[in-house]
Amino acid sequence: MQTVKKALALATLSSAVLLALAGGNAQAGTLTIESWRVDDLALWENVLIPAFQKKNPGVTVKFSPTAPTEYDSTLTARLAGGTAGDLVACRPFDVSLSLYNKGHLEKLDGKAGMESFPASAKVAWQTDDGKDTFCMPIASVMHGFLYNQKIFKELNLQPPKTEAEFLKLLETVKAGGKYTPLVLGTADQWEAHQVLFTGVGPNYWKGEAGRKALIAGKAKFTDPQFLNVWEYEAKLGKYLSKGASAQTYGDSQNMFALGQGAVYAAGSWDIAYFNANASSKLELGVFPPPVPKAGDSCYISDHNDIGMGVNKKSKNKEDAYKFLAWLGSQEFADIYTNKVTGFFSLSNHLISVKDPIAKQMIDWRKSCSSTIRVNSQILNRGTPSMENEMWNVNAQVLNGKMTPKDAATKIQTGFAKWYKPQQ
Repeated sequence: MQTVKKALALATLSSAVLLALAGGNAQAGTLTIESWRVDDLALWENVLIPAFQKKNPGVTVKFSPTAPTEYDSTLTARLAGGTAGDLVACRPFDVSLSLYNKGHLEKLDGKAGMESFPASAKVAWQTDDGKDTFCMPIASVMHGFLYNQKIFKELNLQPPKTEAEFLKLLETVKAGGKYTPLVLGTADQWEAHQVLFTGVGPNYWKGEAGRKALIAGKAKFTDPQFLNVWEYEAKLGKYLSKGASAQTYGDSQNMFALGQGAVYAAGSWDIAYFNANASSKLELGVFPPPVPKAGDSCYISDHNDIGMGVNKKSKNKEDAYKFLAWLGSQEFADIYTNKVTGFFSLSNHLISVKDPIAKQMIDWRKSCSSTIRVNSQILNRGTPSMENEMWNVNAQVLNGKMTPKDAATKIQTGFAKWYKPQQ
């Protein structure tokens, strides 16, 4: 009897050890992803993670988003405290650069999957000298103009190709008195800068060449190629709704969805909203920012929006790098671009985009040069904050409360106060 008890005890102990080992391995194969994209939870849980696990069985992945307004501060605290997830969704430029400089993110140069991205895609997640890349690019957003095809047909209008054609089109709509020519509010201010100014501007300052000239101190915001954009913006301001200064972003979306406006100053992320909320009076069309004059080269704001990094304190880096390699694959690029409509893969894979409006926008890359929002890299680091000042001056120019020259002077003066190459 005693022998049987010992045998049972040994068997129980062995089972416990095996279970412990199995549990340890399961834990080692668990990845947690930090992100601010709360709206993407179902996509990650039901589509993306299962697709990854099909290629990598045994790796458990948990998508753990935080509200966008709380993400930066809470992520920084968790990284510092050693409680953050293994993979970290990266905002572009300075926020993520700060995390890397503090030692929270791994250097990713040479890691599997990184070869799928061109140099322009990596710039938002690199050190200023371009030597270290610390997040894998995922997707960008673009800026242009959505339009109501029903209104265009009613008024016999065609998508404009030049500034003059665009202003003539808006004047025709205004003269009709039935619809708002250009749907854009200035109450929230950010759209005036992040959508309109940085959307139409690259055609004037020649995209990356103009942006880099500012960083190098070889161009100023008071130069004609930048001043001309504010002058163009002032002309566009005449075609906003009468209550534009009190019109929020949500108001603009609702107005256009209900078929009350002809043209909508858009970010590509708006496509999904209108697909879900458009009334029968809206039939979507899209055109890129018109060039200054016929024959000019075109440039588009193709702004790096989200990337993915590896937590330096992750206890499961082997699987984290497996996941990262998958993020650089054709499969992920196809799924993400088609499931998160209006967010375009930054990889060099050829992607078959299913949404017709999104397809038109991503095809702009074939004929136009891509650039990023003009002040995103380096230029937001001083005081006064260029981003905050840009929001304000662009809204005021559209409202007719500030002249283009005053807007250019204000931005340049604030810039020169702290940035040595501009002094």
